[in-house]
Amino acid sequence: MDKKTPAKLKQAYPQARRAEPKPSRAEAEAAVRTLIQWAGDDPDREGLVDTPSRVVRAYEEFFAGYEVDAVDLLSRTFEETDGYDEMIVLRDIRFSSHCEHHMVPIIGKVHVGYLPKKRVVGISKIARLVEAFARRLQIQEKLTAQIANTIDEVLDPEGVGVVVEAAHQCMTTRGVRKPGATLVTSRMLGSFRADPATRREFLSMIGNPASGQLSNV
Repeated sequence: MDKKTPAKLKQAYPQARRAEPKPSRAEAEAAVRTLIQWAGDDPDREGLVDTPSRVVRAYEEFFAGYEVDAVDLLSRTFEETDGYDEMIVLRDIRFSSHCEHHMVPIIGKVHVGYLPKKRVVGISKIARLVEAFARRLQIQEKLTAQIANTIDEVLDPEGVGVVVEAAHQCMTTRGVRKPGATLVTSRMLGSFRADPATRREFLSMIGNPASGQLSNV
């Protein structure tokens, strides 16, 4: 991690948070077998006998973000921009995450914009930053704030804007069962919060010119 990274951010977004040792793969697979039995099926029947190992491998992909240092992703920046000082926007970054309340998918897209002060970062790093936080147990409000706060602290831009639009299967496939509903959240920092013109420009660029209705976290 970059030595210049603010201590506040290092504490807020560590690479992983584990209160106790990580269970073994065998223990994780045994837990999946228990859930299959609890659901009412036989984990030893042909169609399910390999399911515990498949689920554990899938979880390694779903929650790979715990093994990524999100702050370090932005540590390599570029100052040779020939004085470029206009807004930088990367929109429609597709992501899939999992609700920390029910462990079911959250699927949507993220729009990220920032107004550089001195430094810019490679655009792939912004997409990787989204992935690092998305591939953890999440709520959308926290995901939105984590992405914006990390960019703001590490790059120190004039301002940052993040908008997330996503469908939550915890309410589309269970509970209230409202398919097609989309949650929209935003985080505006610096000039994106203080200057209405900057905010409008960003929202217009991502296709949400009338987003005064956004939930700003």
